[in-house]
Amino acid sequence: MRRIHGKLYWLLIGFMCVATSARTASGSDVNELPVKPAFSPLPPGAVEPAGWLRDWALAARKGITGHLDERHATFRDAWKGIPVKAGGAQPDGTGWPLEQCAYWLDGAIQLAYTLHDEALLQKIQTRLSMVVDGVNGGGKSFIYWTTEKPTDGDWITFNRWAHSHMGRALAAWYDATRDKRILDAMVRTYADYPVPMGNLNVNETSGLCNVDAMLTAYIASHDHRLLDRIRAAIKTPENQATIQQWLDNQVAVGHCVCQYEEFRLPALCYLATGEAKYLQASRNAFHWLNERHMLPYGVASGEECLAGIGGLRATETCDIAAQMWSTAWLYQITGERTWGDDVERAFFNAAPASVSRDWQAMCYYQSPNRVSRELPSGESHRFLYGPLGDGGVLCCVGNLNRLIPTYVTKMWMTTSDEGLAATLYGPCSVTTVAADNVPVKLVCQTAYPFEETNRISVNPQRPASFPLHFRIPEWCLKPRIAVNGTAVDVTQNKNGFARIERQWTKGDTVEIVLPMSVRVARGYENEYPRSGRYFSTKAPSLYEKRLLPFETVSYGPLLFALPVPEKDINTPVANAKWQYALNNDAKRKGSDIEVERRAMPATWNWPLAAPISLKVPATAFDWRPTDAQALPNSTVAGTKDETISLVPYGCTKFRISMFPVTDKAWGKGLPSETPAQ
Repeated sequence: MRRIHGKLYWLLIGFMCVATSARTASGSDVNELPVKPAFSPLPPGAVEPAGWLRDWALAARKGITGHLDERHATFRDAWKGIPVKAGGAQPDGTGWPLEQCAYWLDGAIQLAYTLHDEALLQKIQTRLSMVVDGVNGGGKSFIYWTTEKPTDGDWITFNRWAHSHMGRALAAWYDATRDKRILDAMVRTYADYPVPMGNLNVNETSGLCNVDAMLTAYIASHDHRLLDRIRAAIKTPENQATIQQWLDNQVAVGHCVCQYEEFRLPALCYLATGEAKYLQASRNAFHWLNERHMLPYGVASGEECLAGIGGLRATETCDIAAQMWSTAWLYQITGERTWGDDVERAFFNAAPASVSRDWQAMCYYQSPNRVSRELPSGESHRFLYGPLGDGGVLCCVGNLNRLIPTYVTKMWMTTSDEGLAATLYGPCSVTTVAADNVPVKLVCQTAYPFEETNRISVNPQRPASFPLHFRIPEWCLKPRIAVNGTAVDVTQNKNGFARIERQWTKGDTVEIVLPMSVRVARGYENEYPRSGRYFSTKAPSLYEKRLLPFETVSYGPLLFALPVPEKDINTPVANAKWQYALNNDAKRKGSDIEVERRAMPATWNWPLAAPISLKVPATAFDWRPTDAQALPNSTVAGTKDETISLVPYGCTKFRISMFPVTDKAWGKGLPSETPAQ
């Protein structure tokens, strides 16, 4: 891996600072939107990971993200305007490979800037330049080599979704460089983009997802043709009907990736229109999703369709990327901490479970409980880790590459009061501007979420007054903040942020401590939703009403699991013990669970020998889960009291994280029904 050093690096950082000040610190660009978002993200490269997070990012660079084009023709040849020898490819070079490759290009260009990696940057810029030059040379869309229009039938069927994801890749590239030719290509494409461009049918990919890139292009260009098209697109009768349904809390069960991608779109249109109903529609849709289909690692079930809540319900890796992107947008728009909590939970739990520790293999599906290669039996191959995941379906191996850069680029954002907000926590450095365009560098030293303390040095180029905003996670009850060693009042605003405004000078320090505590949550496995399109192979009993009690254990943003020892990444150790029910005392609310800590490893790779473990009371019992019966019907008696050791879910490949429970753990009472699916 090569890095940009010396003068070239600082010229790049200086350029990003100027670009950032022009776009965000003065607020001049976003002020032209009817609604100003609470936060504005910094360009890719302004936040650089450190510590364990950098180790993980470098593993991605050395693994799948840095070399995916060497593994399959889809990633080597798509977007070149030539035929692609891959499933779903059309003879003219369009089709499914465009979607899958766009995911990778978007994640890879952001990771290249995040790591300041010259070799990866050159590789991905060369590919994206084909699109930009093709559009500026006369192409009618990002699919620059075809004469088909976005209104043509085949184009809509195969290419509208891929087009929107290429738009996101170009938007990220433009944000990092402010290169006018990229903006020219985006404006050329979107200035007369046809309306309607897509709908909110959650069982279909939607061209309406082009709104993300259109907003970026509008904010930079002030070309009102783009804003007019966004407004017209959301105003179609079909979209208005769906929005009203969401406002009435009537949300259809559909494809999980489509639901995550489309649920955010009304909120984006709220920025473009100022109509509050659009933001509320997105809120309602996400609330519905979280209530009925959320799994304990922070992402909904999606097999491809939403699948309810259960120990063996699966989540597609694409769902993680879509959750993080859409939730981060709601976070930017509203400034509410709960959206940041949601991003962290998905990133620290579901994201690492989807990829091997060396970033050389990944899986299509994960589930809260996984104890063998054979369960769930219907699609067990999709849980196996491989160089391309489920090698015949390449969307997830492409989307995987977005996870780390989506998190890193949203860790710090600018605010309308010319300050900066710590929106997501972890080790990093930040180079940007604050106050009246004063260059400032922040260095964040922490092992969060594996420790509670974040130490931040603040280094403005010259003394300057500006605010720093710190997210106080909802799970944190007694946060502490000290400036230069002196404790300060932690008063949270309505969105859950503490604000510190003062004159900052080079060498100032902020220490924010976010004490973590054990949280035991109770829940119920419910039935599969009925879907005419999916689940035809499921046992009929899975559609019947069910209330199977379980508990999960969390500490801070981390979900904990009983690890099943591995012979290799795809094979558990034979006869490993995992048949336990939790036997914690419900009255003690987690206080009978012991926290143990050890030093962070020299290089981070999500090891089973984790730096935090939890000692939990449990009891062994005869438990033999099946596809149709993932959890016991009721509480269990057990045969022998023991203490089991749990580790962070993200460190495991085989595990139990949704536990059966004893009478002691559960307490009294079971509900008579759950909400209808």
